[in-house]
Amino acid sequence: MAIKMGPILGFRGQRQGEWWVSVLLVTDAQTDRHRLTFTPAGGVETSVAATLLKAMPEGKPSLRAWRWDFAVRQTDVEQQIRYEVLGTSAEFWVPAQGSMPNIAYASCNGFSSVKVKNSCKVPQRLWVDLAAKHAERHYHLLMMGGDQVYADSIWEVVPELSEWAGLPVEQAIKRSFTADMARKVDRFYSELYIQNWGQKEPASMLARIPTLMMWDDHDIFDGWGSYSPELQRCAVHQGIFNAARDYFALYQLQLAKDERHPLAIPASTSFAHGCTIELERDHAMVILALDMRNDRNDSQVIGPENWQAVYDWLDALPNDDRSRHLLILSSIPVVHPDFSLIERTLSVFPGQQELEDDLRDHWNSPAHKQERLRFIHRLLALSQARKYRVTLLSGDVHVGAVGIVTSSRDGASDRSAQVISQLTSSGIVHPAPPGVMLFFLENVMGKQYVDDRDITSEMTPFPGTRTYYIGTRNWLALEPDESGRIWAKWHVENVSQPYTKVIHPIGYKILE
Repeated sequence: MAIKMGPILGFRGQRQGEWWVSVLLVTDAQTDRHRLTFTPAGGVETSVAATLLKAMPEGKPSLRAWRWDFAVRQTDVEQQIRYEVLGTSAEFWVPAQGSMPNIAYASCNGFSSVKVKNSCKVPQRLWVDLAAKHAERHYHLLMMGGDQVYADSIWEVVPELSEWAGLPVEQAIKRSFTADMARKVDRFYSELYIQNWGQKEPASMLARIPTLMMWDDHDIFDGWGSYSPELQRCAVHQGIFNAARDYFALYQLQLAKDERHPLAIPASTSFAHGCTIELERDHAMVILALDMRNDRNDSQVIGPENWQAVYDWLDALPNDDRSRHLLILSSIPVVHPDFSLIERTLSVFPGQQELEDDLRDHWNSPAHKQERLRFIHRLLALSQARKYRVTLLSGDVHVGAVGIVTSSRDGASDRSAQVISQLTSSGIVHPAPPGVMLFFLENVMGKQYVDDRDITSEMTPFPGTRTYYIGTRNWLALEPDESGRIWAKWHVENVSQPYTKVIHPIGYKILE
């Protein structure tokens, strides 16, 4: 018997004073159904039965994916929980009852090409940095905002796909997704996760901080959802997408086939999920992870029915005098430079398909601007009417950045409710764009944009600096204090002190 990947912790929500987690393991096929034990500090050891999620591949399995689910009763102090399964042990921390969790956020855990990988001397350095900070601070939740793996090599690794990709589009879209393709694609995604998440540095953290993950394009392949309709709908693209979707659900969300996540948004047909973390006194925290790949095509980011499911879920959140933080995971930044003019220009020149696809992927692409604006209006209305401090968390773009959306329209009793912050952290492994692109972002691209009458979005410098973009690998910490503020800290490669921004709850009064 042997462990092939894991253990990997998943966060399953907080319910009635209990902190729910899951543990995922991938083993060889000879491993039987084992039990997991966990022990709170000074507590009693508890045994948990396993659930078999999948035997891989179908027919003659060589691997098995298992999950164990359990809850820890929160107390008035932070607890260290030790668990053991199949001779492997690790520990994680559960926040004290009534306190906000310490959160680490990361994205872009991989490389888009061999050339990019070879340019990086110490690929896992920031995972080591996260481990060191975790030993000091104890992060209770690891949010991962997309590109947890990079599947772009599928076009070289699977020979049939390499041959298919070289065909003219009019021929390629007529080809079927063969059984041989399906077998090789299935094996590709399974091995991709095992190879990437099996590396000791990320593996150590995935075993020690419960994760909440949402996919982005590279978890499928570069630019998924932003290709032409005929490519998006063709049998080969759909076959690859379905395999990537299955392995995202299995490894990132720790679900069996056709199983719904315990935090899934009711009525949603996507993987969107969210939870409320109830706190003491006057504060609470809500987390929402939007699925921006399941429905994506050249004209939409999220389908109308799934938007409605999200809005219904938000409308059902508590509505009282308590101030709350609402953290929304949007894998693509809502506030980012507007490249739509460049996108329109590229569309008239041949040979720029790859760059054009990347630009079409952005929220500010002309095809998505109205959808983005409706989203902003809904968030501003929620913030103003119900005292939810909305903060957007994003990655994807391989730089760190701060953006804000501001409304100057009348009607809000508290002007601070008319501001939404965007925190972008990217990537924990993938390096930043070339220096010429960073120069372009800092010195050429605009910083402020008019979204609607009296509503603007803008890139802002990091507090205390003149820097708008972190052009080095980074990860983000969200650390609450007793006043209900969240201290956002970008930990940057080769920089001793983090870049910091404070997110105040609505109505927060700064003491004189």
